[in-house]
Amino acid sequence: MKRLLTGLKPSGELTLGSYIGGIKQSVKYQDSYDSFIFVPDLHSITVPQDPILLKERIKKNVALYLACGIDPNKNTIYLQSDNLYHANLSWIFECLTYMGEASRMTQYKDKASKNINVSVGLFTYPILMTADILLYDADFVPVGIDQKQHVELARNLAERFNKRYGKTFTVPNPLIPEIGAKIMDLQNPTKKMSKSDDDTKGTILLLDSEEVIRKKIMSAVTDSENIIRYDVINKPGISNLLTIYSSLKNISIEEAVLHFEGMNYGSFKHEVADLVVEILTDIQKKYHEIMSSNTVDEILDKGAKIVNNLAKDKYETVLKKVGLGR
Repeated sequence: MKRLLTGLKPSGELTLGSYIGGIKQSVKYQDSYDSFIFVPDLHSITVPQDPILLKERIKKNVALYLACGIDPNKNTIYLQSDNLYHANLSWIFECLTYMGEASRMTQYKDKASKNINVSVGLFTYPILMTADILLYDADFVPVGIDQKQHVELARNLAERFNKRYGKTFTVPNPLIPEIGAKIMDLQNPTKKMSKSDDDTKGTILLLDSEEVIRKKIMSAVTDSENIIRYDVINKPGISNLLTIYSSLKNISIEEAVLHFEGMNYGSFKHEVADLVVEILTDIQKKYHEIMSSNTVDEILDKGAKIVNNLAKDKYETVLKKVGLGR
């Protein structure tokens, strides 16, 4: 069975975009792949984090994964910082990465262009992501369109290492869902819905109340045409709501457009809100049950043992090939 690996940073509250573009896809794939799902907490500290809040979010993320349908019997679930081999392997890949490659990574370019005083960690974290992927010989990595670049870096470094030291790593491929790969902000539908935004008016959090969810969707920016059709350039707000609906309903964009044909914007938003509330209410009920138990710690303990054994073998192979150690 081919291996799949994915993770979501605990740097902010998980959003509807996190669910549609990430977690929901992992639920879909867990029956078809040897699935590894982790919380990449080391990545979150590329920018300052409140230590207490970060620790809380780590547990919440795992609980939400489970509440959204991630089956611990079908997935190896673990915490990145529970395995020291991630960071150790990252250093070896840093020594294989060219400055030009790292400088072209989107997040670093965006921050640097705004003259923001970024950390070295923000510059090198895509290389740590490479270690996350290659350490377990992942065949596939489910990503949104904006993360494809990181998988391409992992592919380049795997091929470079294999060419220099002999066949060692599996070269991974990105898995990008046909719809729902990128959910946009409800107030600014030209910008991705982000779990890191301080202003959450355009962001639906997985733990938002029904009242808040409905208010955010009914307040979503649209246009004055009052025609429901999919047109990302001219109708980004309507297109985003159609993407949300079709993704949650498991239908095509075309089917969603046909369903809403002739409907006014108010009724359209109301039906989208009904669907989002229905799904998130069920997730929240399961989440609270999980958080009141010892399930999260038990799953992470089990996962840590599995991945540390795998990572140890791979890392020792790498050390030997590179010429490190005694």
